Amino acid sequence: MDSLLKTLPAILKAAGDSSEVIEAACFAAWKHVAGDGLRGNAVPIRLNDRTLVVAVADATWQKQMQSLSGQLLFRLNSTLGQPVVTFLEFREDPEAIARERKAFAPARTDQSSASIPVELVLAAEGIHDEDLRRAFLGAATSCIKRVEKS
Repeated sequence: MDSLLKTLPAILKAAGDSSEVIEAACFAAWKHVAGDGLRGNAVPIRLNDRTLVVAVADATWQKQMQSLSGQLLFRLNSTLGQPVVTFLEFREDPEAIARERKAFAPARTDQSSASIPVELVLAAEGIHDEDLRRAFLGAATSCIKRVEKS
């Protein structure tokens, strides 16, 4: 995946005005920028006039993602090597999220973020070490399950 990400700027330059290639590059860059913690909770659905429309499960996710939009926008365009996206629009679309989780579930090796509160998933995104992030989410999941059983 890293080699693909490194080639995205060159691919975009070579593609010219091809909207399909630009959208595909944005989707690939989004998956990298969002990381594992957000990938199943914020899914790009289309690029329309430099606005990347991202599906989220509910209003809570929408609010949290909007608060991160500046940082995500910067990271997205940095990955693409040029200002392809000028605005991120977060729309409630539980069906799109369910489809992504279903498609992503077989490949996941860490705990499902669906049962973890949004705040913990977002906090985990700040942990750059993948093993430490996985351990943090695993511990959070165990703690939540223990509290729910009480």
